[in-house]
Amino acid sequence: MSRAVLSLGSNLGDRLAMLRLAVTGLGSVVRAVSPVYETAPWGVLDQPDFLNAVVIVEAPDVDAWGWLRRGQALESESGRVREARWGPRTLDVDVVTVDGVRSDDPELLLPHPGTADRASVLVPWRDVEPTAVLPGHGPIAALLATLDTSGVRRLTTTLPGASTSAADGERGSETGRR
Repeated sequence: MSRAVLSLGSNLGDRLAMLRLAVTGLGSVVRAVSPVYETAPWGVLDQPDFLNAVVIVEAPDVDAWGWLRRGQALESESGRVREARWGPRTLDVDVVTVDGVRSDDPELLLPHPGTADRASVLVPWRDVEPTAVLPGHGPIAALLATLDTSGVRRLTTTLPGASTSAADGERGSETGRR
């Protein structure tokens, strides 16, 4: 069984629709979906704010490369065009970690580089896995304690399959919470 943490982000077009497209496109492999957050851009600052979420997925027949390909297919389906690194995008699907696998391949770096410094990933991840550990970096709660999270704003809008924790063992409700 392969289990992955995927980070979703969108700052072009109907941002919420793009996140919904990703979650729906992942289908039955989704085990948990975080609340939606609005965050300032990272890297290139002169662009619209992002909507972000984290999804926990699990499947018996998908390895780290398979999760990468699924994410790229969803990005393509959203109409994403890669113009500038860290630039605006309709949909960004990052493979954060897969079963603790480490990879130095330039096409698939695991854990995803920069995760330890990105509240836009760690805050929603903590919502679905409060005791998660980022391989090579430590518990995400400890990482978050060192970051400024004031620009990470939780929305009341939720995504299909939203849950409070991956440990719940079942898909959560679709009602918002703040």
